[in-house]
Amino acid sequence: MKLYTYFRSSAAYRVRIALNLKNLDHELVPVNLLKSEQQGTDYLSKNNQGLLPALETDQGVLAQSLAILEWLEETYEAAPLLPADAWEKAQVRNFCYAIACDIHPIDNLRVLKYLSNELSVSDEQKNTWYRHWVIEGFKKLEVMLGDSLFCFGDKPSLADVCLVPQVYNALRFKVDMNDFPKIARIYEHCNTLPAFKDAAPENQADAPQ
Repeated sequence: MKLYTYFRSSAAYRVRIALNLKNLDHELVPVNLLKSEQQGTDYLSKNNQGLLPALETDQGVLAQSLAILEWLEETYEAAPLLPADAWEKAQVRNFCYAIACDIHPIDNLRVLKYLSNELSVSDEQKNTWYRHWVIEGFKKLEVMLGDSLFCFGDKPSLADVCLVPQVYNALRFKVDMNDFPKIARIYEHCNTLPAFKDAAPENQADAPQ
């Protein structure tokens, strides 16, 4: 498998974690978002949505990180990332969607670039926008969590896979995590695991040295 990725893409970061947790052989193919390589002919021939990530498999190319995560979960049984119980599975998905549908889309790079380039907002205003929507989202996530080391139960799930990249970005934009002790605890614990550490942006080949 080939994962088309960018070191600081939180959607690609999710998939890198899942591939590591499931110990699946894969090749990482960097696509530079800052240079708009995702809009180039070569990449569009792989993923006509022009977004990251994309996973190239023997069956074809999958786009959209949650679709990729669900496919990996259904195709590779090792290290399951969803509970067997239907209700518990729905709780994990509920948490994932709160990140991937409610927080991430209005804070991703193309939105931030639009704010700067088309609406001419200042960097301070752009960063205020980012922090506002992350904080609003984290308020909801915090109350969904219990006292375990992972989001749900005693092992990583898709909820942790989605949470860690979002917290990484929140820290980049100086969100005060003291208001979210459960989220911060889970983030710190997950990052003690090799699967999460190896997927971190600073450990990617395309990260600035």
